[in-house]
Amino acid sequence: MSALQQTRDELLDSFQSAMRHVAATVYAVTTGRAGARHGILATAVSSLSFDPPSLLVCINRAASLHEPLACAETFCVNVLGLGNRDVAEVFFHKRGEERFTAGSWSELHGVPVLESAQSSFICRTAHRHEFGTHTIFIGELLEARHREDAAPLTYYDRHYIDISAAPERSNA
Repeated sequence: MSALQQTRDELLDSFQSAMRHVAATVYAVTTGRAGARHGILATAVSSLSFDPPSLLVCINRAASLHEPLACAETFCVNVLGLGNRDVAEVFFHKRGEERFTAGSWSELHGVPVLESAQSSFICRTAHRHEFGTHTIFIGELLEARHREDAAPLTYYDRHYIDISAAPERSNA
């Protein structure tokens, strides 16, 4: 006997619920365009290749960053640490240039870089691919910065969590 197949709505609900329970690092993806800074929070970021060093970033085409990023030659993926929760909150609640009122930002390669980020990856846009509701941006690394003393800001089930306090488990 086979299981009943989910309807499209049931599948979407199950998918969204399951993805909320996948812990994800929080990123502030930023770019510059026509003298203005643009950025959003994202969790759909992944390393792609070590040769050439590259990342992929998935941005919803309805997101405020999509158009500026689609026209940009460079962007930055700022990995937020626990100490950057204020930046995450401002990025979530504000729009446009107001998103950059929290944290200390500098500009490298024409893009905003969060000075206190756990890591920052400045990329040249190498490829763009549309799929479903999103565009996949492939960025080839131009510059990388990293702080050894920062624990990651992690998002899980609609909340920020501190995974640095998670207990280690023995194999016994």
